[in-house]
Amino acid sequence: MKIQYLTFSLLSPFVCNWVSGASVEDSNKNEVTERLLPNVIIIYADDLGYGDLQCYGAKNIETPNVNKLADEGLRFTNMHAVAATSTPSRYSLLTGEYAWRKKGTDVAAGNAGMIIRPEQYTMADMFKHSGYVTGAVGKWHLGLGDKTGEQDWNAPLPASLADLGFDYHYIMAATADRVPCVFIENGQVAGYDPTAPIEVSYKQNFPGEPTGKDNPELLYNLKPSHGHDMSIVNGISRIGYMKGGGKALWKDENIADSITSHAIDFISQHQNEPFFLYFATNDVHVPRFPHERFRGKSPMGLRGDAILQFDWSVGQIMKTLDRLGLTENTLVILSSDNGPVVDDGYDDRAEELLNGHTPSGPLRGYKYSAFEGGTTVPAIVRWPKMIQKKGVSNVLMSQIDWMASLGELIHAHLPKGSAPDSWSRLGNLLGTDNTDRSWVVEFAANHVLSIRTKDWKYIEPNDGPRMITWGPRIETGNDSIPQLYEMKKVNEQENVAAQYPEKLFEMQTLLRKAKLGQ
Repeated sequence: MKIQYLTFSLLSPFVCNWVSGASVEDSNKNEVTERLLPNVIIIYADDLGYGDLQCYGAKNIETPNVNKLADEGLRFTNMHAVAATSTPSRYSLLTGEYAWRKKGTDVAAGNAGMIIRPEQYTMADMFKHSGYVTGAVGKWHLGLGDKTGEQDWNAPLPASLADLGFDYHYIMAATADRVPCVFIENGQVAGYDPTAPIEVSYKQNFPGEPTGKDNPELLYNLKPSHGHDMSIVNGISRIGYMKGGGKALWKDENIADSITSHAIDFISQHQNEPFFLYFATNDVHVPRFPHERFRGKSPMGLRGDAILQFDWSVGQIMKTLDRLGLTENTLVILSSDNGPVVDDGYDDRAEELLNGHTPSGPLRGYKYSAFEGGTTVPAIVRWPKMIQKKGVSNVLMSQIDWMASLGELIHAHLPKGSAPDSWSRLGNLLGTDNTDRSWVVEFAANHVLSIRTKDWKYIEPNDGPRMITWGPRIETGNDSIPQLYEMKKVNEQENVAAQYPEKLFEMQTLLRKAKLGQ
């Protein structure tokens, strides 16, 4: 077995919890202590809201596996995704750079070129250069190939996750509601069917191909509520146009089983060496069409059933770690890419069947929004070997800091200029430091920026509509005047900018400096 070692400075606050085999005298002499590198798994849910899990007070839903993870680690109540939508949150998480600093990081089409460029230093690069085997399984949504719309899906892609530091990947190019509806494994279509060559377009349909708009009689699994009426795959119409695929086309009800089994295989194959796994689930994102094992098991219809399926996937990962004897020295981080959305384009009765369930919990706003429900997400961290003090943490945190924090954990050497916005907050993640991040920046779907401290939040003015105009019944957070909220009142109902002009100026200054990288 190849053994990798982790080095910590004795000045680190974590050393006192780690020293077990070396004497204090030896530690002082060497000024370092060595320990086996922990495995690291990030479980990144899609559209899972702060109020969607039982351990966060959810009604009408049971999530025993996530509950167990929380009971054995730390559950965070003030963790923030960088953005209120998927692509920018994932970009920021994997690069340590705010997506709003870079053009082209909005919600990506399925045929987008690579948004993270090969020359950028990523979280996967960081782990790989520190002796880890790296893997990405599940939803990607950060583009593939060099240029948008120019991919040849019938051959190996000239640019893929291998160029971003991942040794292995088995991914969906974008989201389940966008074509192409095939898995990509190590840079090419998994199970490629040569009898059904693949063509993809986000501009026009292919001659003779049915669409949800023109052929609703073919929608035997789900029908759209708004948009999502283009190419039909598996009895569900999507965004974008696709032809071919044949046997390689996925069945939505099998997506969770497929990505979970590939994640388990990755863990099993690399159990004797340190590994980093980015496991990005799709379940709660539309179209919600979970496996029949879960359908009808919750009182909230398909969205509730999808949450149960997500919990099952978490359980399968945990059982695999237990079976292989890896639980003690595996750091698991579970979170979500943005806040929840209920009706996001399919007629799955999600709104109708909430029955008192509040996906955002006590927070105002949902996915896409500048309000807290857009970016405040559930987050659970478990590492039995290290996290001894279990419980709940209300420390203010941002996912932008995960790259630098994990870099400190594995003693990585990041190139100059990489992860420019990421601060090491490792003590926050492991529960040894309850000092709040001084501020976090939030990014709404319409590019409105907000900044908040533990006690205050400022939303910059915007003249756009108060409600999303293209479908979901969601507040944007827009207002033509500056908004200032006291965060002890989590519902963000009273704009107190006029009452506290000095605080408003202070928060505006904070945001201005954050934009400048100060």
